[in-house]
Amino acid sequence: MRATITATAHHVPEKILTNYDIEKMVQTSDEWIQNRTGIKQRHIASDDEASSDLSTHVANKLLKKRGIKPEKIDIIIVGTVTPDHLTPSTAAIVQNNINAQNAWAFDLSAACSGFLFGLETGSKLIESGKYKTVMVIGVDTMTSILDFKDRETCIIFGDGAGGVILEPSKSDNGIISSILKTDGSGASSLNVLAGGSRKPATKETIANREHFIRQDGKKVFKFAVKRMSEVSKEVLLKNGLSGNDIKLFIPHQANKRIIDATGERCGIPKDRVLINIDRYGNTTAGTIPIALNEAVENKLINNGDYILLSAFGSGFTWGSVLIKWDSRI
Repeated sequence: MRATITATAHHVPEKILTNYDIEKMVQTSDEWIQNRTGIKQRHIASDDEASSDLSTHVANKLLKKRGIKPEKIDIIIVGTVTPDHLTPSTAAIVQNNINAQNAWAFDLSAACSGFLFGLETGSKLIESGKYKTVMVIGVDTMTSILDFKDRETCIIFGDGAGGVILEPSKSDNGIISSILKTDGSGASSLNVLAGGSRKPATKETIANREHFIRQDGKKVFKFAVKRMSEVSKEVLLKNGLSGNDIKLFIPHQANKRIIDATGERCGIPKDRVLINIDRYGNTTAGTIPIALNEAVENKLINNGDYILLSAFGSGFTWGSVLIKWDSRI
Protein backbone atom coordinates (compact mmCIF):
# COMPACT_ATOMS: atom_id res chain seq x y z
CA MET A 1 0.00 0.00 0.00
CA ARG A 2 1.21 3.49 -0.86
CA ALA A 3 0.15 6.82 0.68
CA THR A 4 -0.94 9.68 -1.55
CA ILE A 5 -1.79 13.34 -1.03
CA THR A 6 -5.52 13.97 -1.53
CA ALA A 7 -5.75 17.62 -0.41
CA THR A 8 -3.42 20.58 0.11
CA ALA A 9 -3.93 23.94 1.82
CA HIS A 10 -2.05 26.83 3.38
CA HIS A 11 -2.67 29.91 5.49
CA VAL A 12 -0.59 32.98 6.34
CA PRO A 13 -1.34 35.94 8.62
CA GLU A 14 -2.76 39.09 7.06
CA LYS A 15 -0.07 41.45 8.31
CA ILE A 16 2.92 41.93 6.01
CA LEU A 17 6.37 43.12 7.05
CA THR A 18 8.43 44.46 4.14
CA ASN A 19 12.15 44.95 3.90
CA TYR A 20 11.52 48.69 4.16
CA ASP A 21 9.81 48.09 7.50
CA ILE A 22 12.84 46.14 8.73
CA GLU A 23 15.13 48.98 7.64
CA LYS A 24 13.58 50.96 10.49
CA MET A 25 14.43 48.27 13.06
CA VAL A 26 17.97 47.18 12.25
CA GLN A 27 20.94 48.37 10.17
CA THR A 28 20.07 46.93 6.74
CA SER A 29 18.40 47.81 3.44
CA ASP A 30 15.92 46.34 0.99
CA GLU A 31 18.71 45.92 -1.57
CA TRP A 32 20.99 44.16 0.93
CA ILE A 33 18.26 41.72 2.00
CA GLN A 34 17.13 40.92 -1.55
CA ASN A 35 20.69 40.39 -2.80
CA ARG A 36 21.53 37.94 0.00
CA THR A 37 18.24 36.12 0.50
CA GLY A 38 15.79 36.87 -2.30
CA ILE A 39 13.20 38.04 0.26
CA LYS A 40 11.05 41.13 -0.32
CA GLN A 41 8.43 40.66 2.40
CA ARG A 42 7.09 38.19 4.94
CA HIS A 43 3.78 37.65 6.76
CA ILE A 44 3.79 38.03 10.53
CA ALA A 45 1.30 36.88 13.12
CA SER A 46 -0.70 39.38 15.15
CA ASP A 47 -0.41 39.47 18.93
CA ASP A 48 -3.37 37.12 19.33
CA GLU A 49 -2.24 34.57 16.68
CA ALA A 50 -0.25 31.43 17.51
CA SER A 51 0.80 28.30 15.64
CA SER A 52 -2.43 26.50 16.52
CA ASP A 53 -4.49 29.31 14.98
CA LEU A 54 -2.61 29.16 11.66
CA SER A 55 -2.80 25.35 11.73
CA THR A 56 -6.53 25.35 12.45
CA HIS A 57 -7.15 27.51 9.39
CA VAL A 58 -5.17 24.99 7.33
CA ALA A 59 -7.00 22.02 8.85
CA ASN A 60 -10.42 23.49 8.08
CA LYS A 61 -9.38 24.29 4.51
CA LEU A 62 -8.13 20.72 4.06
CA LEU A 63 -11.42 19.26 5.28
CA LYS A 64 -13.40 21.53 2.97
CA LYS A 65 -11.24 20.78 -0.05
CA ARG A 66 -11.38 17.04 0.52
CA GLY A 67 -15.09 17.19 1.30
CA ILE A 68 -14.87 15.13 4.49
CA LYS A 69 -15.99 15.61 8.08
CA PRO A 70 -13.45 15.97 10.92
CA GLU A 71 -14.38 12.61 12.45
CA LYS A 72 -12.86 10.95 9.36
CA ILE A 73 -9.36 12.04 10.43
CA ASP A 74 -7.39 9.28 12.17
CA ILE A 75 -4.20 11.18 13.03
CA ILE A 76 -3.02 14.80 13.11
CA ILE A 77 0.73 15.47 12.92
CA VAL A 78 2.00 19.02 13.37
CA GLY A 79 5.62 19.77 12.52
CA THR A 80 6.74 22.88 14.40
CA VAL A 81 9.46 24.42 16.58
CA THR A 82 7.18 27.22 17.74
CA PRO A 83 4.35 25.37 19.51
CA ASP A 84 1.75 27.32 21.46
CA HIS A 85 3.00 25.71 24.68
CA LEU A 86 5.56 23.16 25.82
CA THR A 87 2.48 21.10 26.66
CA PRO A 88 -0.17 20.38 25.47
CA SER A 89 0.90 19.81 21.90
CA THR A 90 -0.21 22.19 19.17
CA ALA A 91 -1.67 19.16 17.37
CA ALA A 92 -3.92 18.47 20.36
CA ILE A 93 -5.22 22.04 20.23
CA VAL A 94 -5.91 21.71 16.50
CA GLN A 95 -7.66 18.38 17.08
CA ASN A 96 -9.99 20.05 19.57
CA ASN A 97 -10.49 23.15 17.43
CA ILE A 98 -11.76 21.16 14.44
CA ASN A 99 -13.60 18.60 16.59
CA ALA A 100 -11.69 15.64 15.14
CA GLN A 101 -13.08 13.33 17.81
CA ASN A 102 -11.55 10.12 16.46
CA ALA A 103 -8.02 11.44 15.84
CA TRP A 104 -4.95 11.09 17.99
CA ALA A 105 -2.50 13.91 17.55
CA PHE A 106 1.10 14.85 18.25
CA ASP A 107 3.78 17.44 17.45
CA LEU A 108 7.00 16.64 15.65
CA SER A 109 10.12 18.77 16.04
CA ALA A 110 12.58 18.79 13.13
CA ALA A 111 12.76 22.52 12.40
CA CYS A 112 12.70 23.35 8.68
CA SER A 113 12.55 19.63 7.86
CA GLY A 114 9.49 19.19 10.09
CA PHE A 115 6.97 18.86 7.29
CA LEU A 116 9.04 16.22 5.47
CA PHE A 117 9.55 14.25 8.69
CA GLY A 118 5.81 14.46 9.28
CA LEU A 119 5.05 13.43 5.71
CA GLU A 120 7.26 10.35 6.07
CA THR A 121 5.69 9.46 9.42
CA GLY A 122 2.16 9.90 8.11
CA SER A 123 2.80 7.92 4.94
CA LYS A 124 4.23 4.98 6.89
CA LEU A 125 1.20 4.98 9.18
CA ILE A 126 -0.99 4.79 6.06
CA GLU A 127 1.18 2.02 4.61
CA SER A 128 0.75 0.01 7.80
CA GLY A 129 -2.87 -0.51 6.81
CA LYS A 130 -4.17 0.51 10.21
CA TYR A 131 -4.95 4.14 9.36
CA LYS A 132 -6.81 5.62 6.39
CA THR A 133 -6.72 9.41 6.78
CA VAL A 134 -3.78 11.38 8.18
CA MET A 135 -3.47 15.16 8.34
CA VAL A 136 0.08 16.55 8.25
CA ILE A 137 0.68 20.24 8.93
CA GLY A 138 3.91 22.24 8.90
CA VAL A 139 3.67 25.52 10.83
CA ASP A 140 5.83 28.10 12.51
CA THR A 141 5.32 31.54 13.97
CA MET A 142 9.00 32.34 13.83
CA THR A 143 8.50 36.00 14.73
CA SER A 144 7.68 34.80 18.26
CA ILE A 145 11.35 33.82 18.70
CA LEU A 146 13.00 36.51 16.57
CA ASP A 147 15.34 39.15 17.93
CA PHE A 148 14.70 42.22 15.78
CA LYS A 149 18.08 43.58 16.87
CA ASP A 150 19.84 40.63 15.21
CA ARG A 151 20.26 41.24 11.47
CA GLU A 152 21.51 37.70 10.97
CA THR A 153 18.03 36.27 11.67
CA CYS A 154 15.33 38.94 11.71
CA ILE A 155 15.48 39.55 7.95
CA ILE A 156 14.97 35.88 7.09
CA PHE A 157 11.93 34.49 8.83
CA GLY A 158 8.17 34.85 8.49
CA ASP A 159 5.06 33.11 9.81
CA GLY A 160 2.84 30.62 8.00
CA ALA A 161 1.38 27.14 7.77
CA GLY A 162 0.56 24.55 5.17
CA GLY A 163 -0.61 20.99 5.16
CA VAL A 164 -1.91 17.93 3.38
CA ILE A 165 -4.27 15.02 3.86
CA LEU A 166 -2.78 11.59 3.23
CA GLU A 167 -4.84 8.55 2.22
CA PRO A 168 -4.16 5.14 0.66
CA SER A 169 -3.43 5.37 -3.06
CA LYS A 170 -5.75 3.73 -5.56
CA SER A 171 -2.93 3.59 -8.14
CA ASP A 172 0.86 3.41 -8.31
CA ASN A 173 1.03 7.17 -7.69
CA GLY A 174 1.78 8.72 -4.32
CA ILE A 175 4.79 9.08 -2.05
CA ILE A 176 7.21 6.65 -3.61
CA SER A 177 10.56 7.33 -1.95
CA SER A 178 12.23 9.31 0.81
CA ILE A 179 15.56 9.76 2.56
CA LEU A 180 15.76 11.65 5.85
CA LYS A 181 18.85 12.41 7.90
CA THR A 182 20.03 14.03 11.15
CA ASP A 183 23.46 15.20 12.32
CA GLY A 184 23.29 16.48 15.90
CA SER A 185 26.83 17.86 15.72
CA GLY A 186 25.30 20.90 13.99
CA ALA A 187 23.16 21.78 17.01
CA SER A 188 25.29 24.75 18.04
CA SER A 189 25.02 26.41 14.62
CA LEU A 190 21.26 27.08 14.69
CA ASN A 191 19.35 27.02 17.95
CA VAL A 192 17.40 28.67 20.74
CA LEU A 193 19.55 28.34 23.86
CA ALA A 194 17.03 28.85 26.66
CA GLY A 195 13.51 27.79 27.51
CA GLY A 196 13.98 24.02 27.74
CA SER A 197 15.05 21.69 30.55
CA ARG A 198 18.76 22.34 29.88
CA LYS A 199 18.37 26.05 30.49
CA PRO A 200 14.99 27.01 31.95
CA ALA A 201 13.80 30.61 31.77
CA THR A 202 15.40 32.93 34.33
CA LYS A 203 15.92 36.66 34.63
CA GLU A 204 19.44 36.08 33.29
CA THR A 205 18.36 34.12 30.18
CA ILE A 206 15.83 36.83 29.37
CA ALA A 207 18.34 39.62 29.92
CA ASN A 208 20.85 37.79 27.72
CA ARG A 209 18.22 37.39 24.96
CA GLU A 210 18.70 33.63 24.95
CA HIS A 211 15.10 32.84 24.06
CA PHE A 212 15.59 34.06 20.51
CA ILE A 213 16.84 31.99 17.58
CA ARG A 214 20.52 32.32 16.71
CA GLN A 215 22.50 30.98 13.77
CA ASP A 216 25.94 30.78 12.22
CA GLY A 217 24.79 31.88 8.77
CA LYS A 218 27.90 30.89 6.82
CA LYS A 219 28.03 27.38 8.28
CA VAL A 220 24.31 26.81 7.79
CA PHE A 221 24.50 28.02 4.18
CA LYS A 222 27.41 25.69 3.39
CA PHE A 223 25.80 22.64 4.96
CA ALA A 224 22.35 23.35 3.52
CA VAL A 225 23.57 23.46 -0.08
CA LYS A 226 25.74 20.37 0.35
CA ARG A 227 23.21 18.22 2.21
CA MET A 228 20.07 19.20 0.27
CA SER A 229 21.74 18.55 -3.07
CA GLU A 230 23.32 15.28 -1.88
CA VAL A 231 20.10 13.82 -0.51
CA SER A 232 18.07 14.96 -3.53
CA LYS A 233 20.51 13.34 -5.94
CA GLU A 234 20.50 10.22 -3.77
CA VAL A 235 16.71 9.92 -4.01
CA LEU A 236 16.80 10.43 -7.78
CA LEU A 237 19.56 7.82 -8.24
CA LYS A 238 17.71 5.38 -5.99
CA ASN A 239 14.69 5.59 -8.30
CA GLY A 240 16.56 5.64 -11.61
CA LEU A 241 15.72 9.27 -12.36
CA SER A 242 17.61 12.44 -13.26
CA GLY A 243 16.88 16.10 -12.70
CA ASN A 244 15.26 16.30 -16.13
CA ASP A 245 12.62 13.79 -15.02
CA ILE A 246 11.37 16.11 -12.28
CA LYS A 247 8.35 18.20 -13.25
CA LEU A 248 8.60 20.41 -10.17
CA PHE A 249 11.25 20.79 -7.48
CA ILE A 250 9.93 22.31 -4.24
CA PRO A 251 12.86 23.07 -1.94
CA HIS A 252 12.72 24.57 1.53
CA GLN A 253 12.57 28.33 1.11
CA ALA A 254 15.50 29.34 3.30
CA ASN A 255 17.52 31.49 0.92
CA LYS A 256 17.30 31.98 -2.84
CA ARG A 257 21.03 31.36 -3.26
CA ILE A 258 20.65 27.99 -1.48
CA ILE A 259 17.66 27.12 -3.69
CA ASP A 260 19.50 28.06 -6.92
CA ALA A 261 22.65 26.16 -5.95
CA THR A 262 20.71 23.03 -4.94
CA GLY A 263 18.66 22.96 -8.15
CA GLU A 264 21.76 23.44 -10.27
CA ARG A 265 23.68 20.65 -8.52
CA CYS A 266 20.74 18.28 -9.05
CA GLY A 267 20.49 19.12 -12.75
CA ILE A 268 16.94 20.41 -12.47
CA PRO A 269 16.03 23.13 -15.02
CA LYS A 270 15.48 26.53 -13.40
CA ASP A 271 11.93 26.84 -14.70
CA ARG A 272 10.98 23.70 -12.75
CA VAL A 273 12.15 25.04 -9.39
CA LEU A 274 9.39 26.65 -7.33
CA ILE A 275 10.47 29.81 -5.52
CA ASN A 276 8.15 31.92 -3.36
CA ILE A 277 10.61 33.09 -0.70
CA ASP A 278 10.28 36.64 -2.03
CA ARG A 279 6.69 36.81 -0.70
CA TYR A 280 6.85 34.71 2.48
CA GLY A 281 10.44 34.57 3.72
CA ASN A 282 11.46 31.43 5.59
CA THR A 283 8.43 30.03 7.42
CA THR A 284 10.49 27.04 8.60
CA ALA A 285 8.23 23.93 8.64
CA GLY A 286 5.64 25.87 6.64
CA THR A 287 7.66 26.59 3.49
CA ILE A 288 7.24 23.33 1.57
CA PRO A 289 3.50 22.76 2.20
CA ILE A 290 2.76 26.42 1.40
CA ALA A 291 4.66 26.11 -1.88
CA LEU A 292 3.06 22.74 -2.64
CA ASN A 293 -0.43 24.17 -2.25
CA GLU A 294 0.43 27.12 -4.49
CA ALA A 295 1.67 24.67 -7.12
CA VAL A 296 -1.62 22.75 -6.94
CA GLU A 297 -3.77 25.88 -7.06
CA ASN A 298 -1.79 27.25 -10.03
CA LYS A 299 -2.08 23.88 -11.84
CA LEU A 300 1.68 23.45 -12.15
CA ILE A 301 1.53 19.67 -11.69
CA ASN A 302 -0.53 16.93 -13.31
CA ASN A 303 -1.26 13.26 -12.81
CA GLY A 304 1.88 11.14 -12.97
CA ASP A 305 4.33 14.05 -12.67
CA TYR A 306 7.38 13.52 -10.50
CA ILE A 307 7.62 16.08 -7.68
CA LEU A 308 10.75 16.38 -5.55
CA LEU A 309 10.71 17.97 -2.09
CA SER A 310 13.87 18.80 -0.14
CA ALA A 311 14.62 20.56 3.15
CA PHE A 312 17.39 21.41 5.59
CA GLY A 313 16.98 22.65 9.15
CA SER A 314 18.48 22.97 12.59
CA GLY A 315 19.56 19.85 14.34
CA PHE A 316 20.96 19.51 11.69
CA THR A 317 18.08 17.78 9.91
CA TRP A 318 17.58 17.30 6.19
CA GLY A 319 15.88 15.08 3.68
CA SER A 320 14.17 14.61 0.35
CA VAL A 321 10.85 13.07 -0.67
CA LEU A 322 9.88 11.90 -4.16
CA ILE A 323 6.21 11.94 -5.15
CA LYS A 324 4.47 10.67 -8.26
CA TRP A 325 1.53 13.02 -8.34
CA ASP A 326 -2.02 11.72 -7.99
CA SER A 327 -4.68 13.62 -9.96
CA ARG A 328 -7.43 12.95 -7.43
CA ILE A 329 -6.98 16.45 -6.03
